[in-house]
Amino acid sequence: MQKNWQKLKSNVNLRERFLLREKIVDSIRLFFKSRHFHEVETPLMTSCPPTDPYFDLFETTLELPNGQTQAAYFYTSPEYSLKKLLAADFGNIFEICKTFRNKESLGGMHNPEFTIMEFYRINANYFDVMADFEKMLFFICQTLQINAKRFVYQSKNYDLTPPYPKFSVAELFSKYLHLSADEFLALKPLQKKAASLNYDLSSLANLSPNLAWEELYNQLFLNEIESQLAQFNQPVLVYDYPAVQATLARKTATDPRFAERFEVYLAGMELGNAFGELIDPVVQERGLRHDLQVRRQLGKKDQKIDQDFLAALESGLPPCSGMAVGIDRLIMLFADVDDIDEVLLFPASQIFTDAETHS
Repeated sequence: MQKNWQKLKSNVNLRERFLLREKIVDSIRLFFKSRHFHEVETPLMTSCPPTDPYFDLFETTLELPNGQTQAAYFYTSPEYSLKKLLAADFGNIFEICKTFRNKESLGGMHNPEFTIMEFYRINANYFDVMADFEKMLFFICQTLQINAKRFVYQSKNYDLTPPYPKFSVAELFSKYLHLSADEFLALKPLQKKAASLNYDLSSLANLSPNLAWEELYNQLFLNEIESQLAQFNQPVLVYDYPAVQATLARKTATDPRFAERFEVYLAGMELGNAFGELIDPVVQERGLRHDLQVRRQLGKKDQKIDQDFLAALESGLPPCSGMAVGIDRLIMLFADVDDIDEVLLFPASQIFTDAETHS
């Protein structure tokens, strides 16, 4: 298999595609710095990783000169560190960094090591952050001198001029699956709907009711709703997710069964995930403990809660909202490719699958 660096050596025309990363990252930096955000740098390694039940971690061992050792983990997100800086009154901040998730597929839309941009605005709600994302994407088009009104990806035309369509999760389940909020938040109606669509429910037998509900919810959302969102000719913002799927977000004022979370979809890709941030340390600790319980039920390695993160919340976090955006997927869009390996100079599929050991 020819590596990307080898392809670049033999085909100089490919350089423009790979140099898109530099242009897009420069554009993002300019966008946020012109709006008086501070760029910060946080660690990639920690002793207490986020407790998300569904993420698998890269683990290593920190060895000290005196012989002591300690488990260390590569971050799946810089969120905890960034919120500690918010507690230190840094104000509006952003970071562009590497993050790591184990058991990811190699290629397609995934790479176990990937780049994200995460930003936080104080005294802002999640609808303000939606507007930030819309403006940022339009700004990238302007800096790249691309017609946002007639953006082409994989031979389909898209309109990237704001504003973008916005739907709550409840609206989407009603529109595409004809289920009310009361119905899709309960296990039995979801089972009935899935059975009517010929889903295989046998894998749910050994799961607790809560895990069975989440498995069904995820399958129905992925197959029946995300596929519909891919038909839109604009980015689509999906907001107000079930609260159990947003441990780090505050609950909505209108219905505590839902949380202030939104995601962005375009051309079948999820581009970003955002929260109206939960700043209550008591409620946050309760949610983190619930996540750890779910990790145990799923048979994943137990973790510790980052007490330093809770201490930051206890010290006082300003009202804020934040968002993480997948840089590699953004580059895929602007490069007009459908495989992440085509925008990474050294994708994991080319590093690990044919590695040899030399003695």
